Amino acid sequence: MSTPMMAPLIAEMKHEFEATKRVLEAMPGDKLDWRPHPKSMSLGKLGMHIATATGGVTQMLMADTLDIAELRKRGVPEADSKRAILDAADENVAKAVELLEGWTDDFATGDWSLTNGGQPMMTAPRVAMLRMIAMSHVYHHRGQMTVYLRLLDAPVPSVYGPSADVDPFAQAKA
Repeated sequence: MSTPMMAPLIAEMKHEFEATKRVLEAMPGDKLDWRPHPKSMSLGKLGMHIATATGGVTQMLMADTLDIAELRKRGVPEADSKRAILDAADENVAKAVELLEGWTDDFATGDWSLTNGGQPMMTAPRVAMLRMIAMSHVYHHRGQMTVYLRLLDAPVPSVYGPSADVDPFAQAKA
């Protein structure tokens, strides 16, 4: 059972996950190694990052600090299949919701710190970091994925309204 503070964030996470899942489902499974530029993540790596960030970040926020140097050593795995990305997305959002439902308001408003090699980089309430890196960060990369889809000439699904390919508001033809 979530607290009054966490309930709206959990509801948003679940709602936004539906759009995120539509975007991930639109990925061409035979193009996972494609990248729009040598400095860009591959489609599969970006998909896996989107799929795992919500759960992974929520798990990291369970501690009081994270050293980004340690996180960088792990990196983002390449996906070996579209199915692996979709399964990871389902598992990770479920993990995030489960963890968040256990947060008290005191825990949510408690400080969380990011360090780099032991040097402080930023400290903010856990709930602020949840918003920034478990939610807004994913929305940013989901938008990036829609650009990848367009460049691959794959249909871009609706996220908040019509895309050039999908109009959820169009009347069904009789």
